[in-house]
Amino acid sequence: MPHEIINLNNHIKLIHKEIKSPVSHLGVLVNAGTRDEAENLSGIAHFVEHTIFKGTTRRKGYQVIRRMEDVGGDINASTSKEETWFHSSFLSADYQRAVELLADIFFHATFPEKELEKEKDVVYEEIKYYRDTPSELIFDEIEEQVFNGHPLGRAVLGSKKSVKSIKRDDILSFIQQNYTNPYVVISSAGDISTKKLTDLCNHYFGTQELVVTHRDREAFTNYQPKNVVKHKNTNQTHLIISTPAYSLYDDNRHVFMLIANLLGGQGMNTRLNMAIREKLGLAYTVEASYTPYTDTGLFSIYAGCDNNYWQKCIDLSFKEIDKLKKTKLGTMQMHYARKQFLGQLAIAQESKLHEMLSIGRSALFYDQVDTIEETIAQIESITAEQIWEVANQIFVTDHFSTLIYTK
Repeated sequence: MPHEIINLNNHIKLIHKEIKSPVSHLGVLVNAGTRDEAENLSGIAHFVEHTIFKGTTRRKGYQVIRRMEDVGGDINASTSKEETWFHSSFLSADYQRAVELLADIFFHATFPEKELEKEKDVVYEEIKYYRDTPSELIFDEIEEQVFNGHPLGRAVLGSKKSVKSIKRDDILSFIQQNYTNPYVVISSAGDISTKKLTDLCNHYFGTQELVVTHRDREAFTNYQPKNVVKHKNTNQTHLIISTPAYSLYDDNRHVFMLIANLLGGQGMNTRLNMAIREKLGLAYTVEASYTPYTDTGLFSIYAGCDNNYWQKCIDLSFKEIDKLKKTKLGTMQMHYARKQFLGQLAIAQESKLHEMLSIGRSALFYDQVDTIEETIAQIESITAEQIWEVANQIFVTDHFSTLIYTK
C-alpha cells in the first residue's frame, strides 16, 4: 500500500514504513549540502554534520554519543552535494529515545567553540585520507572538473583553508538559512504504529518553530568538456570519464539508471566488466555510476588498471557505449537487463536502513513514495527504443571529460 506522508504540527514532513523487526531506523533528512555553501565557507555543511553531536543545551557531547550506544544503538550522519542526513539504528523498544535525541541535536545543538576547533583537526585528517586515496579523490576531482566554477564542483569536505575559517556564527547562519521548511523530512522504518510515531514526533519535533523559507539554487548551465592527465606516485592508473546527465526530475532518469546498471552496475556480468576485466584482465575495478541532482546529473565510468593500459580501458569503455548507441537491445537482452536491475533494487530494500533513507529522499524530493509494485511497473515498461534514444542523447563522445591519475 502507498506510504502516507504526514505533516507534523509545524509542517515538517514525516514518512514511516511499519515493519515487524527487533531493529528500527529513524532519520532526519535536510535538503542542504555542499552546493548551498558560500564559496569561502566550502565544507561547512559537512562540518555541521560533524559538530552537531558535540553537545546540546541539555547534554554534553559524550552524553549525546552514549544516549543510543548505551542501549546498543548507534547515531550517525552523512553529507552530500545536496543533502545532509542524521540518523539512528536501534532496538525497536527504544523509539522514543531515538526520536527525542534526534530532535535534541537538531534543534538544540550548541556548537561549543572549543569542540569546533578540536573537530577541525579531525576534518583535516579526513581531507588527508581522501587525498591519499586516489580511488576516492578522483570522483571529487572529476566533479570539480565537470562542474567547473559551480557549487556542485566543490568538494564535500572543503579544504583545510576553508574549514579553518569557519566560525560558530557561520554555522548558526548556515542552519538558519537551510534547516527550514520545506527542506526537512523525518523518515522511519520500524516496529511502531504510524499513529504512535506521529504522536512522538509531534511531541519532540512538532512543537519547535521551523521558519518557512525559499531558496534558489544556482543552476548549472556552462559545461565545457576537458581532458586532464595528472602524474601521481600510484601503483596503478586511476581513470574516470564523465558527462552531465539527467536530473532527479527528468522522466528519462529511470531509463538511464537501467543503462548505467547494464554498463557497469553491481553484477560481474556488466558489459564493462566483461570487456575489460573478464576478457582481458586489464582492471580489478571497473564500474559505471549515475548521480542525479535536482537540476542536472553526472554519469561516470571509473577503472583502476595497469599504468600501461589506461588508454586501452578508455577505448574499450567508449566501444561499449557506442554499442548501445548503434544497436538496440534484443528481446532477451531487455528481459534480463530489467530483471537484473529489479532484483538488485529488491535486495537493496531488504536493508531496512537503506529503505528508510530511500523513502525519506523520495518524500523530500518528490513529495511521494512509489510502492514496489509501481517501481516494478516503471522498470518493466522501459523499451529497447528508449534505451537507444537515451544512450544517443547522453553519450555524445566529444562531450565526455576525462581525468587520469598515472605515473
